[in-house]
Amino acid sequence: MTDDELDHLVEKLDLDQKVRLLTGATVWRTGAEPDIGLRSMATSDGPAGVRGEGWDERDTSLTLPSATALAATWDDDLVTRLGALLAGEARRKGVDVLLAPTLNLHRSALGGRHFECFSEDPLLTGRIGAAFVRGVQSGGVAATAKHYVANDSETERLTLDAHVDERTLREVYLAPFETAVDAGVWVVMSAYNGVNGATMSENALLAEPLKGEWGFDGVVVSDWGAVRSTVASALAAQDLAMPGPNEHWGDALASAVRSGDVPEPVIDDKVRRLLRLAVRVGALADGAASAGSPASGSASLGALAEGAPGETRPEEQAGRTLLRRAVSAGTVLLRNEGGLLPLDAGRLRRVAVLGPNAAVARIQGGGSAGVYPASAISPLEGVRAALAGRAEVTHAAGAHPSDLPTPVGTAGTRDPRSGEPGVLVRLLDASGDELHAERRLTGKILESAPVRGARTVEIRALVRPDVGGRWSVAVGGWGHVSLAVDGRLVVDADVALDTADPATVHLSPPYRRAEVDLEPGREVELVARRRLDRGTGRASALAMDPPRLSDDDELAAAVALARDSDVAVVVVGTDEAVESEGRDRESLDLPGRQGDLVRAVAEANPNTIVIVNSGGPVALPWREQVPAVLLSWFPGQEGGDGLADVLLGTAEPGGRLPTTWADEAVAGTTPVDGVLRYAEGPHIGHRAWARTNDAPAYWFGHGLGYTSWSYEALGAPAEVEPGRPFTVTVRLRNTGDRAGREVVQVYLSRPGSEVERPARWLAGYAVAEAGPGEETEVAVPVQARAVQHWSVEDRAWRTEPGAFRVLAGRSAGDLPLSATTATVTDTTTLTATGPTSDTVSGTGEARP
Repeated sequence: MTDDELDHLVEKLDLDQKVRLLTGATVWRTGAEPDIGLRSMATSDGPAGVRGEGWDERDTSLTLPSATALAATWDDDLVTRLGALLAGEARRKGVDVLLAPTLNLHRSALGGRHFECFSEDPLLTGRIGAAFVRGVQSGGVAATAKHYVANDSETERLTLDAHVDERTLREVYLAPFETAVDAGVWVVMSAYNGVNGATMSENALLAEPLKGEWGFDGVVVSDWGAVRSTVASALAAQDLAMPGPNEHWGDALASAVRSGDVPEPVIDDKVRRLLRLAVRVGALADGAASAGSPASGSASLGALAEGAPGETRPEEQAGRTLLRRAVSAGTVLLRNEGGLLPLDAGRLRRVAVLGPNAAVARIQGGGSAGVYPASAISPLEGVRAALAGRAEVTHAAGAHPSDLPTPVGTAGTRDPRSGEPGVLVRLLDASGDELHAERRLTGKILESAPVRGARTVEIRALVRPDVGGRWSVAVGGWGHVSLAVDGRLVVDADVALDTADPATVHLSPPYRRAEVDLEPGREVELVARRRLDRGTGRASALAMDPPRLSDDDELAAAVALARDSDVAVVVVGTDEAVESEGRDRESLDLPGRQGDLVRAVAEANPNTIVIVNSGGPVALPWREQVPAVLLSWFPGQEGGDGLADVLLGTAEPGGRLPTTWADEAVAGTTPVDGVLRYAEGPHIGHRAWARTNDAPAYWFGHGLGYTSWSYEALGAPAEVEPGRPFTVTVRLRNTGDRAGREVVQVYLSRPGSEVERPARWLAGYAVAEAGPGEETEVAVPVQARAVQHWSVEDRAWRTEPGAFRVLAGRSAGDLPLSATTATVTDTTTLTATGPTSDTVSGTGEARP
């Protein structure tokens, strides 16, 4: 549909109709306008999966590895395929707009939501984010680049004002969004926070550079609840206020137009953009048959056909196979002394799989990105399946890092009414009479059925303890809560709401606990209730935890298993109290006594492998005490099988670090008087470490495979013409005894620059593959922007004349090849065109 045709549709609408379209009709849907053939458009959180409209564990989703794991693949093509998988899932669930990818950066290692972001580096984030966008939108589903911009921490995230100098903003934090716009993203989400004095829904950055210089022609949607004004946000380039209805727009916005405070052409532009989005996703009658729309798009891996209950459909199986491959592709082998990995299954008789994250899979981070998989494979299950019939696999937790209560599920729990596994959820009126009842599969109910007149939500379950002793029971929620065990009231409390953050209010309610003595095999009835007072959020929970060993006894049990095993695999990591939307971390230490567990097991068994199950960096002070360390991130639903593939060598660990790992953070997350100053400028992550005399634990880009590589020669242009990308060639050899994959990384530096720059910065990367002993050469494209800087004086991209240094290798700290190149002779504003071809050779030098 042409712009003229869109203009004609806009002209058909009166002011009230236009304004009504610019606010959500519900929490997850935009408004419809039958007069012009416009249906509502559904949105859904991402990026780990497509949850759909609401929170119901019975509506399952294919669950991807975390965004950090996707970036760790350094594999644009694989991420595009995973994006297409999500597009199929979105179509299956009737979703038009996926609220992903998150393009904010890992500015500080303490960021609590880094699992949802890709990387610390703007180039890697931009390339992986663009690949994600292309995959999602190939299926006629809109991707959403979020959160624009500088929403890089969670502390005071609703209100903080990020102070970022103009050059840093352009070169670092805006760069991934520019790449997403170049990739054709259809939606951009404005963030909660402010930048340099203006909250993002009112910020001039929405107009320039987003819609002006970059030419973004899509919709700017607010983060949920981020539009908090009428005139200021309307005059900014904010297009859609979600969720709806929104008190600041709607009738208030119509009144502002009628009073002359907001010109009607401003409203028309917003509506035109919304209609353009509707055409793209097939929500407008005249645009429903457009190429790539859900109405005409071909089925992808995620488009699950109907089948018999319990049957694995071919499309679902194909999706699970891709997810399993993604696990190994993103797993980073940090350390492998003595070649302990891969394990030889034929020589194993007994394997101990230990640690608090071994038997219960931590597959995703906490917060709005959460989805419900149909199943999730733990590391213990994956190893047992891989070694079935060949080796005994034992388990002990070894440590208790979390005090978070565990919501009841289907194991050992049944609905008192139907007798089926799960819990009974009832909605009661003010008199206590039942208005609605349903069986659910978990005791954590984030959204109950919308029933008019409901005043209380009740979660009731019959539980048969498998062991006797002192059990912990808990009820979760804001407001008045109570919990009864076999009719005896054990909790009766009022829980004051002390936060406005929606992630905490609706997704992470506090718990009130009690301890009760239970007999093994004797069924008891638990009844949790929460009064549905206004402003107390949606979440309610019933949780229960068995008696547990003391910390010392738990550790001793794990050590005993390790001592009697051929190999000990220890799975450590974080929990929702550490990594979740709505909060940053206070330290990089693993919670609880997990460090003690690793040291004790390593002392008992020299063949100890540690798997770190976290979404972002954690401190590893014990790393040199164990021969092998693997980083699994949050690996998604197929995590256990994918990790077993890596451990036993069925697949090579393909991951390289997308973020520097160190035992300390080089930037903070806490605002002072509401202001968070990005005082480090462009020097974040590996750029910050490169300016010091110290080295991090593991550099950005680091990762080992199951073979070895020799970097032999570097080819780079003798001179680069301004405004043109160029190509670097790297020759390397597989010096190991098995085929492998290497991520070849190219960095630039500028000795003696008159412009402040990082000591070195990532300029490009490409993948090399070769068999044992084979030599290969890869071409690494470098975009023109890599030698540019943003001139605040000229308000334009400029190039400093002179020589740049080209560095190549396997990480930001391991760059054996270098050459002098790119003698730029012009300072005109650069525009990308084609590559140059003249090259000179550089050979191995000491790493910088």
